[in-house]
Amino acid sequence: MSDRPQKVFIVEEGPREGFQFERGPILTEDKIRLIDALSTTGLRQIQTVSFVPAKNVPGMADAEQVVAGFERVPGVEYTALWLNETGLRRAVSTGKLDIHGHISLCLSGEFLRRNQNRTITENYEKQREILRTYRDMGIRVRMGALMAAFGCNFAGDIDPKNVVEMIGDLLRLSQEANVTLDYITLADTMAWATPSSIRRVVGAVRSRYPDLQLCLHLHDTRGMALANAWAGLELGIDRFDAAVAGLGGCPFAEHKGAAGNICTEDLVFLCEEAGIETGVDLEKLVEAALLAEEIVGHPLPGSIKTGGSLNPYRARSGMNS
Repeated sequence: MSDRPQKVFIVEEGPREGFQFERGPILTEDKIRLIDALSTTGLRQIQTVSFVPAKNVPGMADAEQVVAGFERVPGVEYTALWLNETGLRRAVSTGKLDIHGHISLCLSGEFLRRNQNRTITENYEKQREILRTYRDMGIRVRMGALMAAFGCNFAGDIDPKNVVEMIGDLLRLSQEANVTLDYITLADTMAWATPSSIRRVVGAVRSRYPDLQLCLHLHDTRGMALANAWAGLELGIDRFDAAVAGLGGCPFAEHKGAAGNICTEDLVFLCEEAGIETGVDLEKLVEAALLAEEIVGHPLPGSIKTGGSLNPYRARSGMNS
């Protein structure tokens, strides 16, 4: 029997995930145009930028300018990513973002070294430090994340028992800081997940922590993202990260074809065809996806932006019957 949810919450990460990955320069005003377009679609959370060193991620050198330029729409949360206290303080100083604390651990030591130049032990202590900073700044912590939760190009397959153990680490860190996490994101950072591994990992986590709310962050390098999302939906997962038009990738995956997050409009189409509410206007989202493709100047992998939804054909069929 399916535990499929009646509605899902989609976190749009395209502007951050995508524009930090694009090799060619993207104009600040174009980044702003995409965020403003996404703001009209019914999406309720948009991750706009990363506050990271420009030398490491040149595509985010204009993060403050992007935040200053977009127009806030009531009912939409505008968030950002940071990896340390410096990035957090930059985000706060904009005075315009919705600041939600988050902590993150990683199941692959080699990926963590390449991504953040830390060991697993060092990263654990960094999360403890950032929790203290959140407390001192009066910032509520909402989310914990596990990178490489399903497998890693450097570490291979990840045992679901290790995922469960590291979730315990996240929960212990939060408890030490007197914090209750709203949910934990399981990130398929290098696209190792398959529907079978989604079921294994989510099943193991649910067996140990049945009341824990989970989010899936799915990459599509091997074309499994939609299938993995469906497996998650069948297990009752009701929160997903996604990227409009399939923007983005993983610059540390050591894979030339590393794709971005699951495509937002494709996920919305999948959900709505299954009778799962998203709150998103698919036609407006397709317009935003086409804008994203225009901005980057090369084809993006989303399918619905090209194929369209079925609604116009249903309407035509109904008129002709």
